[in-house]
Order: sequence, then C-alpha cells, then structure tokens
Amino acid sequence: MSEIETRRFAAHGLTLVGDVGGPEGAPAVVLLHGGGQTRHSWAGTMQRLIAQGYRVINLDARGHGESDWAPDGSYRLSDMAQDLRMVLATLGQPVALVGASMGGMTAFHAIGSSDRPIADALVMVDIVLKPAEAGAKRIQAFMRAYPDGFASVEEAADAVSAYYPERPRPKDVSGLRKNLRLREDGRFRWHWDPRILDMGQRAEPPGPFETLAMLAPKVTLPTLLVRGGKSDIVDDAGVAEMVRLVPQTEVFDVPGAGHMVAGDMNDPFSAGMIAFLERHLPSGG
Repeated sequence: MSEIETRRFAAHGLTLVGDVGGPEGAPAVVLLHGGGQTRHSWAGTMQRLIAQGYRVINLDARGHGESDWAPDGSYRLSDMAQDLRMVLATLGQPVALVGASMGGMTAFHAIGSSDRPIADALVMVDIVLKPAEAGAKRIQAFMRAYPDGFASVEEAADAVSAYYPERPRPKDVSGLRKNLRLREDGRFRWHWDPRILDMGQRAEPPGPFETLAMLAPKVTLPTLLVRGGKSDIVDDAGVAEMVRLVPQTEVFDVPGAGHMVAGDMNDPFSAGMIAFLERHLPSGG
C-alpha cells in the first residue's frame, strides 16, 4: 500500500491541508468532503482508489478540519471553487473530481465557472442541482443544534445517532474525535467554522443552487451521480432535473445508504465509483 503523506496547499492566503497518496504520475482523483465533515470521511475510499492505482488528493475544505478558517468568514461556493482550482494547478496529470454534498457543489461550480477544462470526470455524491427541501433543512438544523458543543465525544456520538438513526451507533466512538476540536473551555465542538452557516443567509440572489443550474451548460465532462437509496436530499425529482440540465449524467444508486453514502456503504459505493472512473479515466493500475 502506498504511503499517505499530509501536505499543505496555498489558496488565497489560506492553507488547505490534504492527504496525498498513490503512484506519482498516475491519473489523479481529488476527494472533496461534505459540509461539516473533514477529509477523514473519505479514509476507506482513499485506500480503495490507491489500491486501484490512482493518485489521490483528499482535501479539507476551507473552514474545515485542519485547513485554515477564512478570516473574513467567506465561504461562498465561488471561494471554495477557486481554492480547488489553485490545488488543481499543482497537478500535472488527468484528474477526476469526487465531491460529496458541499464538495460536489464545489466541484460542479469550479468546472462550470472555468474558462478552460479543469477535470476529466466528475462524481457527485448524493447532491443534485435541486435537492429535496425537507432534507436540506434537516441537515441545517442539525448543524445549528449544538452551538455550545459537547461535554464528551460520547455525547457528540449520541447526537449523531439521534440525527442519523439508520446508522448503528459504533461501540468505539473514538473515530468521531477527528471531527471535533477540544476548546479551552473543555467542550468539544465540531471541527468547522460555524460562520459557514451564515453564508446562505448573507448571499444575494441567485442562491447557490440557482447559480449551479446556470453553470450547468458548461459542465459537459463525463458525470456520475451517486444516490443513497435512503437519502432525504436526492429524490426522483432532483435526479430528473439533474439529468435534464446535465444530460450526460449517469446515475448509480447505493441501496441502504443515506446521505452519507461513502460512510454508510463504502464497498458498493467505491465499486460503482471506480467502475465509472475506469471507463473515463483509467488508472492503468
């Protein structure tokens, strides 16, 4: 197995942190996590891609994980898309973008707003250009629910289990520690800047999804939409709208998975994603 190194990337005065592994010079896959997550959500997927022969860059987005928080609290999709373009500029090989939720939106925006091709394939993980409103509100409510944090990692795990009862609560919750920061007051808080939640309220029309729809005509590269079978974010109407606006979209369902597809059902998710990538960006591994 290839050694994984932690690297730092410069982006508009910020430093983004990412894990990099796999053979140098091989086709690259950039992994972009969802809002409120960190790069560690892709740990299993990263190992599968490396084993397949891909070069993998697994990034913490601005305001998340070990990457810098924006001093001005700017977390627009355009900011994150520009960060992504700066990382891509350091790569010389063909590249696929794999983004979950916010990460998929970031990749889509970066591709659609660029004046030249920046990627060779796109995988959108449980996100479409018109998500189900009830599911989106549920996620936002959870992210806003614990402003004072948690007394322990176990308490945070209880909160996640209450929000996501479909996933069995693990006996060992220590892995959740990677998504938390221990503050000076002794409380654990999520490993992301809470000002991220303010951007949607401060944004001028059009909103982020309307912007993505306007950019859709420029997204012409091979595209895969991965949908969790139990997702409350991607419904049939959202899939239909995605296929209408991005007609080359292929749809891959992962039965039994919720919105956190890779975390819920990593083996079938990774198998379907890799099959798509091998058709459009062969690893040669």
